[in-house]
Amino acid sequence: MLDPTSERDPFDQENMEEISHLASLEMSGDVVAKTNSTTVVLEKPSYPDFVYVKAANIFQGIRTQRSPDKVIINYGSEPLRPSSTHTEDESFQRLSYELAFSTLKYQDILESILIDSYIFSSTTIANQLNSLVIVMLYDFQDRKFQPRVLSENEETIPEVQEVENLLYSFKTKLAAALARCRIKHDALSIYHILPETVRKQEQRASTLPLYAWINTSKISLEEVYSNLRRKGYTKVKSITTVNEKVYAVDQHCYNVLIFPAHLKTDLLNVDLIKDYKLIFQDKSRSLAVHSVKALMNIDDDVLMVNMGSWYTVAHMSTLTSGHTSKIFACGIQPGEKDFDARKLFARMGCQNIEILHETFLSIESKDHRLQNVKVILLLPRCSSLGVSNPVEFILNEREDTSLLQDLSQGGLPKDKLEILAQQQFEQLTHAMKFTKAQAIVYCTCSVSKEENEEVVQKALEYQSSGAKMQPYRLSPPVLPLCSLKEIELSMDRFFRLEPSDMNNGCFLSILTRERDPSETVSVKDVLARAAAKGLLEGVEVGKALKRDKKRKKSKALPPRAPHPGDPLRDGNDTSNVQTKISEFLHRESKISTSTKMSAPAKTVSQVGTSSQVRKPSKPLSTPLVRNFSRPVERPTNFVKARPEGKVIPLKPIEIVLPPVIFPLSPQGPRVQMPATHFYYRFIGSKVGALRHLTSSTLRRKEKVKENTPSSSVRHPRPWL
Repeated sequence: MLDPTSERDPFDQENMEEISHLASLEMSGDVVAKTNSTTVVLEKPSYPDFVYVKAANIFQGIRTQRSPDKVIINYGSEPLRPSSTHTEDESFQRLSYELAFSTLKYQDILESILIDSYIFSSTTIANQLNSLVIVMLYDFQDRKFQPRVLSENEETIPEVQEVENLLYSFKTKLAAALARCRIKHDALSIYHILPETVRKQEQRASTLPLYAWINTSKISLEEVYSNLRRKGYTKVKSITTVNEKVYAVDQHCYNVLIFPAHLKTDLLNVDLIKDYKLIFQDKSRSLAVHSVKALMNIDDDVLMVNMGSWYTVAHMSTLTSGHTSKIFACGIQPGEKDFDARKLFARMGCQNIEILHETFLSIESKDHRLQNVKVILLLPRCSSLGVSNPVEFILNEREDTSLLQDLSQGGLPKDKLEILAQQQFEQLTHAMKFTKAQAIVYCTCSVSKEENEEVVQKALEYQSSGAKMQPYRLSPPVLPLCSLKEIELSMDRFFRLEPSDMNNGCFLSILTRERDPSETVSVKDVLARAAAKGLLEGVEVGKALKRDKKRKKSKALPPRAPHPGDPLRDGNDTSNVQTKISEFLHRESKISTSTKMSAPAKTVSQVGTSSQVRKPSKPLSTPLVRNFSRPVERPTNFVKARPEGKVIPLKPIEIVLPPVIFPLSPQGPRVQMPATHFYYRFIGSKVGALRHLTSSTLRRKEKVKENTPSSSVRHPRPWL
């Protein structure tokens, strides 16, 4: 090992100063601004002492562990004593994690620089301070080896001051070692030594827009737009890289706004953020809760599993604030965390959240508290491989920080992915055991098939359908597909967003139970449920149920001609019936005319299902032969004449109607399915309008297929 003070040192003081200058210019991606002909390097803000200590302790826990025979630096086993102040401050905690994660990405390079500069052989420093040395070295080179600028009232920590003085005394040798490292890897800067996946991740993170959802429990959408307008923000259709104060509304979620990344500091000082009226959160979480909202009825409960950030629970609560639904959030431990969660929910105006302290796998599928849960939102712990800024995402979503070690190198090893996939599979299969639940929303921020498609397919194959429980099936996305690429990515019924400069990666799957044909929901059941929830104040439920019962009874009776003495022939009832008959004939005339114009030649099956249904004049020996007589009350100018005695085969048909549910909530745009929907209308015999049919054709009806208006149909809910 060379002596740093010997004559064999290949760099004299003058050359090393020059190397220090060159190395500092190419150290990292510094921000450079040009004013006229002068180049100004923007100064990087200095960290306070307690941030260094916090970052050193974080690095100690997530650093890359080496085998004993390959250990370069001994980091000790005891953490540094943290400062008593600012320990719970969220902003300083975020700075500490970002500094530790950046150090972790460059751990190999920084360790080689320390060894090559002979700093350890020239000084005696405790092993427990080595984590602080490497963290402060990263920041030192990032500031181009310039000293920190501290405020007068800044709190100082002796250990930090000691390490800082040591690094500054070795400034020249550290810069020279960095230059040699850069030359060895033939790289313009140490940034270019990183793996390509990590470099792309950093590039996306630097330009990724900010997503924030509007807390409609405290403020309306229009009030937010007006407030931003007064602050100088302009609403645009899409976000570009221009340095302007603009924002846009997300295409998938109507209450989510998008801001350029450079506006974060300005937005943090806006009252909308401080008052919890505008919440920063990754878009994937908003996609998940909006998918749940599209699958819910007005009084359905929701169970949220591994919700991560409490903001996700609050977002789900705000979307259902006008309903009688409950939001169950499981996994929040009793004690301090429970108190903090309830305090946050109260500040955000959330009133329908119920906290379950049990873990999800320990909750019985027949728990009496969850009997009205119809949708389960599963946000399992995942690798976060689709996230551009892992630190921010893991802190916001309260994920395991041990993932940072693998994410610093661009991905997780196969064995760790298999462990995560098994945990996800166990949670998904457990969610399928809840008999009352009718839909599951499974969402991750990973782009790995092992955690996404393979987990869902394996769970669908594993499920067993019992006598009282219909199996789950894969359903199409309930979110709008806003581009051709999104449509192509969703061809297999999975919703995907690939990582890009505009968004993080996201995977979302919708599982719904197959419809039980034996289950029907009557108007009486719907009204009874609504009345029990207190939603029918001022409405006479008894009369509504009575009218519904009369309608069912009238539909069950076969049509017959009125006889003398019937009530229908007396007074106003007679005139009402005649009016309805006239209206029916008028509609039939229009339908037949349009059918004749659109299809002049009919096949046998079309004739059998047309609107020309007549009663034979005499009983027939076979139901396949019909002897037509000229009707008295029907117009004859729009019916195509049939040859006398023609045999018309009547085949029974089975018609299966898809569920058509009209939206109950007035809030938000109506999300539409990418598939085509139809209305089906049955036309039967009316009293006095058509004659009796034979016994085999008495209840024959026809189906008229019409294109559904796009603004009238929401997504089908298979359990209704």
